[in-house]
Amino acid sequence: MKILVVGSGGREHALTWKFAQSDLVSEIVCAPGNPGMANYGDLVNVAAEDVDSLVALATDIKADLVVVGPEAPLVLGLADQLTERGIPTFGPSAAASRIEGSKSWANEIMYRLGIPCPESRTFSDAATAIQYVESCPPGGIVVKADGLAAGKGVTIPETPTEAIEAITDSLEHRAFGEAGETIVIEERLSGPELSVFAFIDGETVSNPVAARDYKRAYDGDVGANTGGMGAYTSPNLCSPSDLDHIRSSILEPVAHALVAEGCPYRGVLYAGLMLTESGPQVIEFNCRFGDPECEPLMLRLDSDLAEVCLAVAEGRLDELSVMWNQNRAVGVVVVSSKYPAAYETGFPIYGDLPSEDNAIVFHAGTSEDDDGQLITAGGRVLVVTAASTESVQDARSTAFEIADGIEFEGARYRSDIAVGAD
Repeated sequence: MKILVVGSGGREHALTWKFAQSDLVSEIVCAPGNPGMANYGDLVNVAAEDVDSLVALATDIKADLVVVGPEAPLVLGLADQLTERGIPTFGPSAAASRIEGSKSWANEIMYRLGIPCPESRTFSDAATAIQYVESCPPGGIVVKADGLAAGKGVTIPETPTEAIEAITDSLEHRAFGEAGETIVIEERLSGPELSVFAFIDGETVSNPVAARDYKRAYDGDVGANTGGMGAYTSPNLCSPSDLDHIRSSILEPVAHALVAEGCPYRGVLYAGLMLTESGPQVIEFNCRFGDPECEPLMLRLDSDLAEVCLAVAEGRLDELSVMWNQNRAVGVVVVSSKYPAAYETGFPIYGDLPSEDNAIVFHAGTSEDDDGQLITAGGRVLVVTAASTESVQDARSTAFEIADGIEFEGARYRSDIAVGAD
């Protein structure tokens, strides 16, 4: 079959790499794609948020399946338009994508279902929000842009002053544009974070898998939140019984609630959890694979990704068993020097970028100049990913050895990704 992959980051490169391993796939088209994805499919220069042009492209190439990587086109209704034209699509409708597109809406669903999550309040007026914050204990809240902010709309203030700055930045200075016209102020929880992913086709929820990502810009979890500086996945992260509990107590109730809401969810659902002393609590839902979690997860997926995605799109997930292997996998993101603050691009990239089953460098923000030289084109530039059948530390060692050999002006990465992980 012919697959159209929408997106241009490391997540989409990883999905394309996995699709290329399927005997079911005869052709891959990527829009807009990146130089790494060009090794497996044809690139078409259509932006991931240009919904009308993407629909026209899928129709023109007679795509048998469209797989949408990023969240923005889903919230904009790409899946709706494709489905209306009879094109099987992996990715939820605009209505179902509100699970990520509106944190307040997601919280309302969780409160109604009794799913453990932080207490929260929603505000669109800065003065009212500040008044509320002044009644909260210092360091006891999290301030979030309600809408999509590319993983950067979350502030964890330690003082009332920092909280007020986060509120005014979002509501008055419009630091996150429309995404921050409304904010959610949540109770701050403590404990290790866990990302859990499952394929869903409405009622059916697949066998889930867990990963852990690193959001802060610098070692030791300091600095601003980013789109993700690295991730790892291991069968030891979460026991099978705990994953079953998360599926039955969180993922399945949400899936069934969305069916009842009239917007069945079809795609991959990402539950961001905090493992508190009282048990797991949901701190966010995302309507797509996490990035950079997707990259190491693809090294653990034993099932045929194309077969799974088509079954989800056609509502046949109950016919399949999604299988994850026992590998340990680590992804280290090599970023531009000042990321997530303003950064320069266009620097030549040098070094060995392997593309093997257990060691592959996925392109996240790259391009080519007129001479065919690979250059930087984003804040997150490359995701160095490695897997091991032995241990997380073995995979980690391989990933960092590769990352050490990558050079471009200002290149840096966190050195503590998966340190001490089992």
